[in-house]
Amino acid sequence: MDSFGEIIKRFRESNGLFLRQVAAKMDIDQAIISKFERGERKPTKEQVQKFARFYKIEEEKLMIAWLSDKVAYELVEEKNHYKILSVAEQKIRFLKIKKKV
Repeated sequence: MDSFGEIIKRFRESNGLFLRQVAAKMDIDQAIISKFERGERKPTKEQVQKFARFYKIEEEKLMIAWLSDKVAYELVEEKNHYKILSVAEQKIRFLKIKKKV
């Protein structure tokens, strides 16, 4: 299971790009991209979409990695993390049905 940071680092390296090159093309500070790659900082949704376009990565794949990282880091220390995820899933289903009305 690759994290968002691992994915963008792998794509950068496989394209033979340096951090400074990516930073210049994307107009994001080089140090911030480095922190994204190391998992020390989380990008915004807009930045995730920008990375998807830049590297030509399927946006859904990158969004899933990003959102799952956010959820995992938020819940990792909670003792009832599985129960929390289960309840959240039920709430999502309810909200989706409610939204259709």
